[in-house]
Amino acid sequence: MHKRITNFTNKSIIKDIKNKYKLRQIFGHLNINKILKIIKYNKYLQDKLQIDINDYKKFNQIEIELVPILNCRCYKNNFINYGNEKNKLYFHMYFNDNEVEIERNYFTINDNVKKIKIIIDNEIKSFKNLFKFCNIEKINFIKFVRNDIVDMSFMFSGCTFLKEINLSKLRTNNVKDMSYMFHECSSLKNINLSTFKTDKVIDMQCMFKECSSLIELDLSNFDTSNVKYAEYMFSNCSSLKKINISSFNIKNIIRMDFMFYGCSSLKKLDLSKFKTNNLICMDFMFFNCSSLEELNLSGLNSKNISHFEKMLYKCTSLKDLNISNFISNVKDIQRIFDANSKELIEKFENQIKNKNKKSIFLYIILILIFYYFLKIYI
Repeated sequence: MHKRITNFTNKSIIKDIKNKYKLRQIFGHLNINKILKIIKYNKYLQDKLQIDINDYKKFNQIEIELVPILNCRCYKNNFINYGNEKNKLYFHMYFNDNEVEIERNYFTINDNVKKIKIIIDNEIKSFKNLFKFCNIEKINFIKFVRNDIVDMSFMFSGCTFLKEINLSKLRTNNVKDMSYMFHECSSLKNINLSTFKTDKVIDMQCMFKECSSLIELDLSNFDTSNVKYAEYMFSNCSSLKKINISSFNIKNIIRMDFMFYGCSSLKKLDLSKFKTNNLICMDFMFFNCSSLEELNLSGLNSKNISHFEKMLYKCTSLKDLNISNFISNVKDIQRIFDANSKELIEKFENQIKNKNKKSIFLYIILILIFYYFLKIYI
């Protein structure tokens, strides 16, 4: 084995491999030592030097194109976070439009360097912090074959300059953590997440927190059946006017506190399909949703909910509210409403009274039916 590998140390042979088998896309960013490492663990190369490019998919599965912000002196870690784990480089070198390797530690963005292309190391399993706090204006996932990434938490967190993002090729099949994924992406107005697979995600807390420019968000394709944490999920999305979360299954969610906190542009929320027995905390959930006119929480119940402090504080525009089934057991309603919301409190109390009347009436009917059958058979 080792003797065979030493035969490939000749640079001309390596060059022949790159040309003959059109592996420039795969090997173009690697130095000789890295190429030899690939050869070392590839039987085809060792035996015959006759391979098809498909055999090398695992070495070239994730390609991302970035557009850094203009007129800035950029260090490499200004537009991607990279590091070492057990001496294995997370990310390969960078390319500009002309596929010229950037060898300096920094460079100045100008007309000649508009785009940067990076290739992700095949051994990395986590995208946590990948672009965190990076100075990027646009991100485009060109190629994404792998489906073994399990962590995307903080992936774009703090990308305050990010204006456009193409996630159509991004594969999330096995992702378990999406917490803080788009946190503080304050320049993003639209995010298309129609290709996202979320059936294995457990944590979505703060996923869109502080996305203050988002106007509309369609999450109708989201499978949240395994999600446990959704607190602060849309907190301070102050420009959000429309949100589709009709497919949300919250049966396993434990926390939704501060979930819509500060969503001051939302006018309507229909959460009537929200049904759960595990939910514990809803503190400040709709705090300062000052434009909210309609809210339907009729599907929820208060069986295990012990925290709903100031849940509807500063919801000054609320006209249509249905929460009778949700908190029918709550005694101190001042904990939920703003002290100035006298009309809402009256509506709520009337809903509770009507619900109790219906319950008593049904109870009487059941007793009468039971008495009638008992009388017949005795």
